[in-house]
Amino acid sequence: MKGLDIAMKSQKIYPLAFSFECFPTKKEAGSEKLVNTCQQLAKVNPCFFSVNYGAGRATRECTFAAVNDINATTSIEVAPHIAGIGTSKGEMSTLLENYKARGIRHIIVLRGDTLSGLRDFGHFNDALDLINFIREQYDDYFFIEIAAYPETHPLATSAQTDLANLQQKFKRGADAALTQYFYNPEAFFRFIDSCEKLGIDQPIVPGIMPITNYHQLARFSDIYGVEIPRWIRQRLESYGDDLASITAFGEEVVSRLCEQLLAGGAAGLHFYTMNKAAPSLAVWNNLNLSNNKSSRSRR
Repeated sequence: MKGLDIAMKSQKIYPLAFSFECFPTKKEAGSEKLVNTCQQLAKVNPCFFSVNYGAGRATRECTFAAVNDINATTSIEVAPHIAGIGTSKGEMSTLLENYKARGIRHIIVLRGDTLSGLRDFGHFNDALDLINFIREQYDDYFFIEIAAYPETHPLATSAQTDLANLQQKFKRGADAALTQYFYNPEAFFRFIDSCEKLGIDQPIVPGIMPITNYHQLARFSDIYGVEIPRWIRQRLESYGDDLASITAFGEEVVSRLCEQLLAGGAAGLHFYTMNKAAPSLAVWNNLNLSNNKSSRSRR
């Protein structure tokens, strides 16, 4: 069975959403680099920038500052990550009110990573609890995006339970999803097929990780349960420390992956930039997306 044959045949048709994800930094030099990166990426008119963070109050404050910086220096919508782990209801209300006061209506809702030694998980044990809280407190003010895992969440007991959890998040008010990155398009198409069988028809946008550093990619992939196909691993390993060859090969692989996804009906592309503009823009240009109007309707 060919991957493209089982692509999103029955999902609703939505405007394509192309977006970029970045991460906040604590140092001033890093913040300047982030702003510069977003200004370069803004030139291709993405649907939005997302800004992530892990667990911990200090990281939340860095995310908040990064969102303000991007808002002040670009005209592109910014969607901050909102993680529930280790957060009280009062803290969450304050955070959401601060974003609301700044006109932020698009958020990425996650459970969040647990910090080593964290004993108090707060009032939100998972993303479902947080989605319920946001809908109860703010009705439909926020456009809620969630995470999805084509190759199954690394902590899930099975692919079936992972899909059931995703289904519940949509039922409780999530509007769309961004996936973990992957390099096997067949995995994504099969995942979408499984979602459709459960009646999920909200847009699910594939996550894209450009390849520029093999050792870093291998480490991330082992942590997050992402499969790097054997042929890709072998080719990358053969280049050793030749970063130019790794980057050129990575651009070719990721561009082809994106071509297959878009040809199969993907709802857009979400690039994990690692705060670097060039790798994502290289793929973007290879896909001839320069005239793209990335304008998924938001509330």
